[in-house]
Order: sequence, then structure tokens, then C-alpha cells
Amino acid sequence: MKKLIFASLLALCGSSVAVQAQQTELPNPLTFVKNGKTVKKLKQWEERRQEISELIQKYEIGTIPEVKREQVKAHMNGDTLVVDVTVGKETLTLSSVIRYPKVGQAPYALMIGSSHNSLPYDIFKERPIAMMDYQERQVNGYSQFRGDTDRSHYGFVRLYPDLIDNGAYSEWAWGFQRLIDGLEILGPEVTKIDTKHIGVTGCSYAGKMALFCGAFEPRVCLTIAQEPGGGGAAAWRVSHTLDEVEDLDRTDYHWFKESLKEQFHGDSVYNLPHDHNELVALVAPRAFLMLGNPDYKWLADESAYVSLNSARKVWDKFGLSDHFGYSIVAGHGHCQLPKEQYPEVEAFIDRFLLGKDVKTDGISIAPMFEGKVDLNKWVK
Repeated sequence: MKKLIFASLLALCGSSVAVQAQQTELPNPLTFVKNGKTVKKLKQWEERRQEISELIQKYEIGTIPEVKREQVKAHMNGDTLVVDVTVGKETLTLSSVIRYPKVGQAPYALMIGSSHNSLPYDIFKERPIAMMDYQERQVNGYSQFRGDTDRSHYGFVRLYPDLIDNGAYSEWAWGFQRLIDGLEILGPEVTKIDTKHIGVTGCSYAGKMALFCGAFEPRVCLTIAQEPGGGGAAAWRVSHTLDEVEDLDRTDYHWFKESLKEQFHGDSVYNLPHDHNELVALVAPRAFLMLGNPDYKWLADESAYVSLNSARKVWDKFGLSDHFGYSIVAGHGHCQLPKEQYPEVEAFIDRFLLGKDVKTDGISIAPMFEGKVDLNKWVK
């Protein structure tokens, strides 16, 4: 389905950039952009992951700057983790309360809620899993809540003024990484946390955040993206063909680089050299579960269904199909996990955070799309 429509130059922000050959189907996450070769071994996948990471940062969210360990200081104030990150003369402080379980023994697995943990407490109360919320506003605000589009005073921009045009998801992923730095610096003797068993979750805009944090942080072993909507697991290309959904032309450009819309609006989306099936694939070979809610059309779950079935190629390639799943179920409120979806969530948590021998393969639940959406149109 590739349309080899070539143009010489595309005017953008007073400069010129080369137009990509249009590609209407989803890019294959296992195919390198730079040379067209196919990933055959896990070692090659690490190289391909880096390529995808660079493309997403370049075109969508901006640079996630590296931080040297000596720039990060951490301590515990009671049960609160405090992390200070210093860049030049500026210091940003992150803090988060760790809520320890009443069962089991330390060190504990940890589930981090992006913004907050939207999964029901019932799932965690009898499990030896600590919980912590990532206060993303300590890094950058959220324009739809705050009505504040002036980025200059945000903590991240104070540290990195040259990155003021970044989208929030790059900055939130950066801050999330610093929390894990702090946990590692202090160690389990101080924090009571097992940093080999960290999960991240969130819903709606925070479901996107959980996905970006899990995709760009290899120290996360389980990512659960709940109802992440357009700009999350949903593919920009597919969403462009759907009505009344969050797509590249209709999302919050506080979250993404404004140049994403300027360069890839409308049918120009087919020039984008990557898509969000590859964002999901960045999580591989670690564990990933998406929870959907098709009752809310804006969430573009049909697009996510297509995207996920492309991304799963990576897990399948390396014999890790049981590390990947999705459950798209109707009949409940936004960010209100129904009892019907508890088994999938509990299975992934038990296996990948607690190391239990439970079945996690074959979790591909989307009765409203299965057999009704033409995957062959998008996934090659």
C-alpha cells in the first residue's frame, strides 16, 4: 500500500526539510528506517529500539536529556522519597510518598502511578506491592488543567532552557527516570524497594504518560496503560481515518512538539517516519498491557487495536507473546476498571511484579473489533 509520492522540500518554520516517501500502512517495528533491514536477533532489536527512540524524540516530543549519576542526590524523609537533580546552577526537587503494603516482607515490588494510580486499590491491598505516585507537575504542568501555556517557569525548563519547545511527555519521562535513579542510589536497605520489579500505570492523559515512561525507561518491568487514547497506543495514521477521535490534528500541543502538527497535519501524517505501534514496541521485550474502553470514541480504541496488533510482532518475534496483552472492554466509566478486567490486570501484576507462575498468554480481548477491523490494510 506504499504510495511513493515524492516531493523535493516542505516549508516548515522558515526552513526546509526533506519529505519522506508517503507510507499509508503502519511502519514495521522490526524494519530499520536507515537501511531497510529486518531485525532478526534480540541484539539487533536494541539497535532498532534506539532508532525508534530517536525518531520519536526528534519529531514528536523533543529530547530526553541524559543525566549523570553525580547530578542526582536522594534521601528519604520518613516514607517520602526526595530526589534533587542539579544541572548547572539550577536544582529541581522531586518528592513522592511511598505507601508500603501491610503484607509480605521488604524489599517490595513497586507500582508507580503516573499522576496517580487509577487501578482499583482492591487489586493491591492483599499483595506485597508498594505504591507511589509520580507528581509530574513538579516537572511540568498540564495546560488543560492549569490553563497555563507559559513554559518558561517550569522546573524542567529552568534546568534546560534550550529545550523549551519540548512536549511535556519527554519531560515527564525524564522526571520519572530521576525517581528511579533516586531509588537505585539509596538502595533497598533504605527504601525497602526492589528496583528489579517496578511497574508504571496511569489512565487517560496519564495513560499516555505511563506508556511514554515505560517505553523510554528500561528499568520498568511492567507497563499498564489504561485508556491512553490518541497519542498513546493509538496510531496517528489509523486515527486520521476515523471520525471524532483524538488524532494528530486534535490533541494537546503542550504534550507534543508544535512542529509535529506543523509538519505532519492532515494527509501529511503519512510522511511521518514512525508511528505509535513503534512507541508501544519500545516496551519490548518487557511486559506490556493496555486497557481500553470503546464507549468513549475520543479514545480511538479502534486505532489502538490496529496499532497493538502491529506492535505485538516484536514480542512474537522473540518468543515472548506472553509478555504482551490488551483488554478493550465496554460498559464502564472512563478510568473505572470493571471487575471484568481484573483477571488480566492481576495476572500481569502477579507474574511480572511478584514473579508468580501464572498464565499471561493469549490476552487479546477486543470483541467489538476482532474480525471486524481489517488489520491487513494496516499491518504488513
